[in-house]
Amino acid sequence: MGDELPVRRVLERLRREGLDRHEAIHAIGSVLANHLSDLLATGPRTVDAHAPYWTELERLTAERWQSVGR
Repeated sequence: MGDELPVRRVLERLRREGLDRHEAIHAIGSVLANHLSDLLATGPRTVDAHAPYWTELERLTAERWQSVGR
């Protein structure tokens, strides 16, 4: 789906913010894992079940990722 999804853009932004590729992928994967866990626990809360994931990806920053202590 290429540029249709924000993941590549977020990866590139995280790299510009100072994360190496490995860290950036882990940060994105963490957001995805949390999203999937929420979906399994509660089911979709909106018509677009992935809207919360896209929102969290946009909020993800290198600083935020580094501050959570991974």
